Amino acid sequence: MREPYRVAEAGLPERVTVYEVGPRDGLQNEPVMVPVEIKAEFIARLAAAGHRVIEATSFVRPGWVPQLADAAELLAGLDRVPGVRYPVLVPNERGLDRALEHGVQEIAIFGSATETFAGRNLNRTLESQFEMFEPVVARALGHGLRVRAYLSMCFGDPWEGPTPIGQVVAVGRRLLDLGCFELSLGDTTGVGTPGHVTALVEAFGGPSRLAVHFHDTYGQALVNTLAALRAGVTVVDASTGGIGGCPYAESATGNLATEDLVWMLHGLGVETGLDLESLVETSTWLAAELGRPSPSRVVRALGAGRAPDRHVKE
Repeated sequence: MREPYRVAEAGLPERVTVYEVGPRDGLQNEPVMVPVEIKAEFIARLAAAGHRVIEATSFVRPGWVPQLADAAELLAGLDRVPGVRYPVLVPNERGLDRALEHGVQEIAIFGSATETFAGRNLNRTLESQFEMFEPVVARALGHGLRVRAYLSMCFGDPWEGPTPIGQVVAVGRRLLDLGCFELSLGDTTGVGTPGHVTALVEAFGGPSRLAVHFHDTYGQALVNTLAALRAGVTVVDASTGGIGGCPYAESATGNLATEDLVWMLHGLGVETGLDLESLVETSTWLAAELGRPSPSRVVRALGAGRAPDRHVKE
């Protein structure tokens, strides 16, 4: 079986946008440097599989995330497919400058819902992070760019414990008020549970302009996603092959695997526009390039014994 049996569940969205983060959030924590040619092929394969949003890279300082030091080279040689968005992550105004130089049309900023992680990840306090974001968002909007906001540690922080829901909402609303079109609620260390997800979405007053970004540290990523869908969320971040993690939070394991998400969504009768077979082929190929098996359960089930395809299909 290459697709699940479909049984629609009442109350779920008819269609979900999968915001693919594999080329950026997925690869950023890989210990072995991935050649820029492999990254470009990865992105091309994702577009060929039906993705319409692929976060390509990040303009962070190379010393912070060496794996993404080739961002400019990657974007310069990227074969963009019409109708596909290729956002990039930027940490500050210098990152925005570089994004503008390379004709980027959409960016993302990344904030923290907790004091400790703001210090570790941004070298800022919970309050002073906004002094960094405000000019970035204002200038980006002035240049006609769309701006997304990530918010980390929305469910719990390994240093501070559970993150108060009111604190998450306060920080998240400030990011939206800057002019960000979307806020991605991140479970950076994977400690969230379905009831917590529902309560957080409700505390924001509903799912409008919200996306979710789950890590599978405790095996809760899919059930948390289902809770978000039942609450009305229609944008879900995922990483093909389940690769990824956060270099500034040691307990953050891999992202929700795109294939595992698509298997569940298709089984629920929710459309994604994605070809599961192509995604499995891509993850099998990528696993061979990375020299380790894919963490995705669906890839392991459907890709068992499959030789990696070395080239993008026409």
